[in-house]
Amino acid sequence: MPSIRTIAVIGAGQMGGGIAQLCAQSGFPVVLLDVGDEILNTAITRISGGLEGRVAKGRMGEAEAAAAFARISIGTDPSIIDGVDLVIEAATESEAVKRAVFAALAAHLQPATLIVTTTSSLSVTNLAAATDRPSKFMGMHFLNPALAVPLVELVRGLATDEETFAAIRGLARQLGKTTVVAEDVPAFLVNRTLLVMINEAVTTLHKGIGTARSIDAALTLGAGHSMGPLELADLIGLDTCLIGLQALYEKLAHGKYRPCPLLVKHVEAGWLGRKTGRGFYDYSKSLGSPAQRFPIPWSGGEQPGPVAGDL
Repeated sequence: MPSIRTIAVIGAGQMGGGIAQLCAQSGFPVVLLDVGDEILNTAITRISGGLEGRVAKGRMGEAEAAAAFARISIGTDPSIIDGVDLVIEAATESEAVKRAVFAALAAHLQPATLIVTTTSSLSVTNLAAATDRPSKFMGMHFLNPALAVPLVELVRGLATDEETFAAIRGLARQLGKTTVVAEDVPAFLVNRTLLVMINEAVTTLHKGIGTARSIDAALTLGAGHSMGPLELADLIGLDTCLIGLQALYEKLAHGKYRPCPLLVKHVEAGWLGRKTGRGFYDYSKSLGSPAQRFPIPWSGGEQPGPVAGDL
């Protein structure tokens, strides 16, 4: 079975940065690659803050946090991945972008280097065919936020060999994750179900059946969900949700996957959720206590936080 000692993460966004921190916390030297210094600096600042937060909460010691941070290096030159055992691709959820990433990295990969994609909706087999090593390629779908969610979906491409699968399953366990195996079908297991729920919640908002806060309260307080579907969509990124739904609708041709027009409008407006400061909720305002569950709705008029009484 291939040995994984060093890891490269491609893409320093929220997902890629979280995966890099997770790997570093688990003892792996990590190189974090992206096209611009600004996004890398933002990622490394977020990682530093995340590690400091773990120390403050007593989840790790100061020396342990410092060691984890020291394991992470960043850069924009693909040559920094030379010699790594595993590449984790966490680029934008676009087939064209991911194919361009694989093409740019090809010259810097060792023959034994494994590649995983964190895609949430694209075909793993199709992406594998864009590389020179389909047998050493598979899907490793982390859920957002990668540091906190205990689940990872493992997805074989048609050509993925058993040694690659065993190595990646072993890595997931080293990272403290529980794994489920999904077939290479649109959106796999989690998003196949989750995106339909989010789309229905957006449709419910669009039809005026309830406010964003009341819809999320109904699912958290009434159905036991840890986060409401609209708040979760803002966390995932509304553009990512739309891409996933569009892929499902295109490939499965069923009306239940057709994206709600309100979701499309938000993406067209650039209201993509937490990462842009505005989605179904407005994140530009202070939310006060971290214990307050619901952000201020983008439509205004409601105050954050769970309260007794009618919503």
